[in-house]
Amino acid sequence: MRRLSVVTTVVVALGLMVPGLMGTRCARADNLLGADEGKLHLTAGFSDLEGAGGGGLVPMAFVTGYGSNLSWGANAHFTNIQLRDLHLYTYGVSAGALDRFELSYTHQQLEFTSTALDGLGVNQDVFGLKVKLFGDAIYGQDSWLPQVAVGAQYKHNDGIKHADAVGLPGLINPQQLGAQAEHSTDIYLALTKVFLGESLLVNAVVRETKANQFGLLGFGGDRHRGYSTKPEGTVAYLLSRKLAVGGEIRTGPHNLGVDDQTNAWTLFVGWTPTKNLSLVAAYLNIGSVLAPVTTVTRHQAGPYLSVQAGF
Repeated sequence: MRRLSVVTTVVVALGLMVPGLMGTRCARADNLLGADEGKLHLTAGFSDLEGAGGGGLVPMAFVTGYGSNLSWGANAHFTNIQLRDLHLYTYGVSAGALDRFELSYTHQQLEFTSTALDGLGVNQDVFGLKVKLFGDAIYGQDSWLPQVAVGAQYKHNDGIKHADAVGLPGLINPQQLGAQAEHSTDIYLALTKVFLGESLLVNAVVRETKANQFGLLGFGGDRHRGYSTKPEGTVAYLLSRKLAVGGEIRTGPHNLGVDDQTNAWTLFVGWTPTKNLSLVAAYLNIGSVLAPVTTVTRHQAGPYLSVQAGF
């Protein structure tokens, strides 16, 4: 709760410092922190599940924040996901500089709300880095060349909480479920292109990962120990310069014998009423989770709501 209060304070502070978020205007082009907010709406991306600038599940080649190539930007986000038998919420901060570099931090907290594991919890911290390599998704309309970025996400699983409440005293980390490690680093390559004439955004990602259920069940496993190469993608239609609808898919490895991990996907609506406030509403499906343990094979699906404040 202490981390959550800190992030909430950051969101409010950004709202007070950034013109427009609280209904105020500023005659200057720069905000009070010296950022120029020179990018177009929607081109800062939203904070995805792991805090990178992207959609809900999948990162994009966009650099977070609305700072131009001569400036910087930052944001704070809170995401609440209520699936059928799981509750996941995330919160964090990120910053982009020179429209080329991005740093992010996100805390994830998962709780089982039913099945035999009702009350079990898992926490994870994700530290991200992204670098834009070349291309421009918006202004390169005379070329098919996408904007390309490479990213890394270091994930540290903080262990399993409240296992004694479900009759599993002594279960404290995902390695006891067959995972090989409590921490690992995902590496990804993102290619993003916006076709303004067609109001279409296309995004493709290739990820090297060991993560089981995004890392919430550890990394590697008894079925497969090493990295797997997994594709991801996003397609969105721009209804206006502030509103987009679309879908994402993210494939994942099947490393654990106790978890039949499959693909995750979303259908989403993203809205940026101002450059200082972004909202995402989605339907998220991550497939079954620990089905061999709980004997519950139904997909974990439900609403995904995220709010982001920044500049």
